[in-house]
Amino acid sequence: MKAKLLCIILFSVVLYSCRSESKQGLTSSYLSTDDEDILNGKVIFEQKCSYCHNFNQDAIGPNLSGITKEVSVQWIKEFIKNPSLVLSENDERALALHEKYKINMPGFPDLSEKEFNELISYINSYSKKKATSNTNLGNPIDNPIEDTLVYSDINANIKFVAQVPASAKSPTLARINKLDCAGNSGRIFINDLRGKLYELNNNQPKLYASISEFNKNFVHEPGLGTGFGSFAFHPNFEENGLFYTAHSEKPDTKKADFFLPDSIPTKMQWVVKEWKNKDPKSTSFEGTVRELLRIDFVTIMHGIQEIAFNPTSSKNESDYGMLYISLGDGGSVGQGFPEVALHEGSQVWGTILRIDPSGNNSGNGKYGIPTDNPFINSKQKKKEIWAYGFRNPNRVCWNTKGQMFATDIGHKIVEEVNLIEPGKFYGWPIREGAFVLNTFGNQSLAYPLPQNDDEYGVTYPVIEYDHDDGVAISGGFFAQKPPFNGKYIFGDIPVGTVFIADLSETKQRNIKKLNIVLKEKQTDFAQLIKKNRVDLRLGQDCNGDIYMLTKADGKIYKMTY
Repeated sequence: MKAKLLCIILFSVVLYSCRSESKQGLTSSYLSTDDEDILNGKVIFEQKCSYCHNFNQDAIGPNLSGITKEVSVQWIKEFIKNPSLVLSENDERALALHEKYKINMPGFPDLSEKEFNELISYINSYSKKKATSNTNLGNPIDNPIEDTLVYSDINANIKFVAQVPASAKSPTLARINKLDCAGNSGRIFINDLRGKLYELNNNQPKLYASISEFNKNFVHEPGLGTGFGSFAFHPNFEENGLFYTAHSEKPDTKKADFFLPDSIPTKMQWVVKEWKNKDPKSTSFEGTVRELLRIDFVTIMHGIQEIAFNPTSSKNESDYGMLYISLGDGGSVGQGFPEVALHEGSQVWGTILRIDPSGNNSGNGKYGIPTDNPFINSKQKKKEIWAYGFRNPNRVCWNTKGQMFATDIGHKIVEEVNLIEPGKFYGWPIREGAFVLNTFGNQSLAYPLPQNDDEYGVTYPVIEYDHDDGVAISGGFFAQKPPFNGKYIFGDIPVGTVFIADLSETKQRNIKKLNIVLKEKQTDFAQLIKKNRVDLRLGQDCNGDIYMLTKADGKIYKMTY
């Protein structure tokens, strides 16, 4: 079995192009060469397509240069508009795509005919290019992890808890992204990426704060992780009323504290803010808001994925009240700017930061840099960095021993869970999991580790799985109650599979899948939401119970024991 790629690829139809005249439809000669049309198409491409594609090399999706010379323009338009419909009609190319990538791409039915023509005219303006390759890496590994995962004897019994209010008229109804305990208060909160923070009280979500109302430059479109990304309540929230949020804004809204070189475009800014409710026990927010830091990103994806406090630290420990901030690489490597994530200078992209929100010794004077940070005396790395070498560290958690773990969403090779230790390098973009990555060439291939691998100083995942078993890892948590007894429960975002692993053991076969049982009937989340793409997220309440969130329908489920 060959490794499956991260997401279904919009224009990889070149691999399955049908040559019959009846299916070719409109050809590239039909497309506009007008400069204004092409410029308009560029804007659409950057908003809708750049998450997966570019014209320099294979990224999440393939290099699109020359695609309109090889594939029917009419077929591409129909597929962009409604890929699920094309698939349901048993179209040969669509079926091949689904077999290869195991997941549907979203459709864009709202594009007008003019916009379709402009978009494809822009794509048509690029001639075919070949990505550079590194011949010193040896032969690629055909199948990074040979065996597929099996099911555990343990089931994940769940019950329906709540329906989050819809923030859109059609799926995704509520972009619910995180459920977490609010510090020492015992209260549970959940966010919608479109800018809403709810408190879950007696299984009823009630609006606590509207992030968008306090941030006029807030953006949550075109999706793909943008919006109200994460939140974290101070461990002493019940007394000080402090909590923190991360959200996205338009590029150049304000001067960033961490900015890209002038030669690299900025498509998004991410902002961390502190909120202080004047009455911590209030069921809605009324208080003050201040900005802590602002960061530029190359693309709209892989921004600030997570902010969190260590829930196992006590007031007399140095980690108490220190805020961890997980930053993706901003899509820089896939878009042809690997230097942003190579950490040869003072970059912060692809790192986990650790700051003291109550301090002021940072460059902007709005937060503190803890004196026990690993690079506090470094002249090469930012003093805020706790660990580095991540592609997209989307969630962090701690076990009962106080050890920190982070999931990192892979590119095309593996999904991984890492034990996070201060100052360690976790490999990206020269490694993906325990495999060598061709950073400057075809990034879809895995290569074996070199004999001198120790010289690179890479810390490898405690567990990893390849794309035979999923395509994008979700965050996970430790379940303490029987029958799980401290095992790590996590999932795969698009596929919706739930996994169990013992992180005290680091062998790959330690990972198993969990059967989902609802009302004593075995099911899975794709069946429950009646969609192929699940968009599964996991959360944990103040009692340690684990929740499962499905974005497509805005529903919350709770694991029962």
